[in-house]
Amino acid sequence: MKYYTEDHVWVDVQDEEATIGISEYAAGQLGEITFTELPEEDNCFNIGDRLGEIESEDTSEDIYSPISGSVSAVNEMLADAPDLINESPEDKGWICRMVDFDPADLDDLMDEEAYLEYVDSLE
Repeated sequence: MKYYTEDHVWVDVQDEEATIGISEYAAGQLGEITFTELPEEDNCFNIGDRLGEIESEDTSEDIYSPISGSVSAVNEMLADAPDLINESPEDKGWICRMVDFDPADLDDLMDEEAYLEYVDSLE
């Protein structure tokens, strides 16, 4: 199941691993993405810690961790092709994967329906 934050970060939980990225809405707001700073594997993060940064032609945005856990993988393809986030923000453009997280961290996040309502309220 996929969860979202008000900062437009998503978490997709599959078994014991959580994949994290930015939403299609966020990618559209940023414009053409030109660079990504990714977290390092095996680093541990708490909710709200800075995971990395995404830069576009117009702006840059820090990405904050929606859950606490340990980074098990990063999307190495983004180093050479940061525009994958624009092309496929909620699939191929994922940022990192985390393990050792507490499922209770997800309780404060929105499901997809609630997130879409939230985005509608911003426009």
